[in-house]
Amino acid sequence: MTEKKQILKTASIISLVTIVSRVLGYVRDQRIVLLLGTSHISDSFFLAYRIPNLFRRLVGEGSMTSSFIPVFTTYMRDRSKEEVWEFANNLFWTLALVLACITVLGMVFSPTVIHTFTPGSAQGRQWAQAIALNRIIFPYLFFIGLAALAMGILNCFHIFGLPAATPVLLNLAIILFSVGAVWHYFKDPAISLAVGVLVGGALQFLVQVPTLVQKGMDFKFGISFSHPGIQNVARLMLPRFFGIGIGQINFFVDTYFANSARMPLGSLTALTVADRVMELVLGGYAIAVATAILPMMSHQAAAKDFEALKKTLTFSVRIVAFITIPAALGLMILREPIIRVLFQHGQFVAESTRLTARALMYYAVGLPALASVKLVVPAFYSTGDTKTPVIVASISLVINIVLNIVFLEFLFKRVQNGGPALATALACFFDFFALFIIFRLRYGALGTIEILRSFAKIFLCAGIMGIACWFGNYYTQFTIHSRFLVQLTVFGGLILGATVLYLALAWIFRCHEVEEIYGIATRRRTGALAEN
Repeated sequence: MTEKKQILKTASIISLVTIVSRVLGYVRDQRIVLLLGTSHISDSFFLAYRIPNLFRRLVGEGSMTSSFIPVFTTYMRDRSKEEVWEFANNLFWTLALVLACITVLGMVFSPTVIHTFTPGSAQGRQWAQAIALNRIIFPYLFFIGLAALAMGILNCFHIFGLPAATPVLLNLAIILFSVGAVWHYFKDPAISLAVGVLVGGALQFLVQVPTLVQKGMDFKFGISFSHPGIQNVARLMLPRFFGIGIGQINFFVDTYFANSARMPLGSLTALTVADRVMELVLGGYAIAVATAILPMMSHQAAAKDFEALKKTLTFSVRIVAFITIPAALGLMILREPIIRVLFQHGQFVAESTRLTARALMYYAVGLPALASVKLVVPAFYSTGDTKTPVIVASISLVINIVLNIVFLEFLFKRVQNGGPALATALACFFDFFALFIIFRLRYGALGTIEILRSFAKIFLCAGIMGIACWFGNYYTQFTIHSRFLVQLTVFGGLILGATVLYLALAWIFRCHEVEEIYGIATRRRTGALAEN
């Protein structure tokens, strides 16, 4: 109960902060598409932004952070305070050097980088603006990589709120640079937005520095590739780079196929905006749970308490499924109202909504699997098994590429610009089921029957909710309303009604997840009253 309470408490803090960030992220994206629409300029901006973002996930929040946390928690457990901070300082400056080299190379070879992300059939399009924007944005990688390390250190001290809140600064910076009074000082809005990304990345790191200093980090200069802790991180990082990295290469694959000449203009923008809507759900609770359990599982693995580790994983999978399964169904059914209300303004017109809604529908198919993979992979890493996720992710990558080719060449009329999203969704399902089954076979019972019972109840409640959403969308005749306030009212009513209905059904059918969350909350209140 104590571990469940800690997971839910930590996840709730991260979730609350992340929801605020995602709301601002929506305002940010709404401002971007309002200024750029689904045009060649918007595709250039999102392409330039996606590339350093991909490297960030590979080097920063991906392989580096997940490799650092287990090593750092071991140092905190077994070493003196001086040794702990010597390790942290050396890793900081060594990472800064590596990131600086990657950043300079990315800026110098920007034309090659951009052309790598565009298929030969699309090379005829003019990507000069994308190259210029990429050079402005690429230093963002340097700052966000250091911010990810700072986040890892603070998470090990069970400080989650501040690191989770740093994306708020990125969103605010981009929003500020999207305002006419600011972007008029630049050549065009796209350049102003790129500068906003760079400023926001710097702020994400700088805001965490005071707390790091408070905890004991003095940033004493020292670069060392021979430090035992750094070598351990590097040793763990290489296979995790390929494991998590292969998953992020799917991001590259989607970008590559979205830029195909056969795709409608604005397909990359539509894919990006749909992905942002998905992140709102993932960041709202799924990623929050994953962030909360990684340090916990690392401590459990260090203590050789594998039974507790398995219980942590099982509980997290059920909680995330309880959120993501109905969310996925709701996104699929209400895809057009969601995109129309959130984004159809300015240069983002009705055709833009149709493109984005189609991508969102196919992305939503894989939402539960995508969220669950983020829980299962760290479980393998906590046990020291770094090879299995790499092998499974490699197969998943091949599946994604093959499906993208099939959808583009043979089923294009059916899926159109949603092909990359659907390929990613199906590949994620393979990734999750393969990893879960292998973990179960190697490390023993995971309470699979209990998980399946929970899933059955969740699917039943979500199915009834989905039917209600469809009838609500049909009978409110959302598409005939032209006034924004009327659309917003109808949309808000549909979302609120669906949420209340789902929670009520979950209570009626006694879904364990509702009972567990409610039970932990009431036990906490009762305990507080008893203490008083």
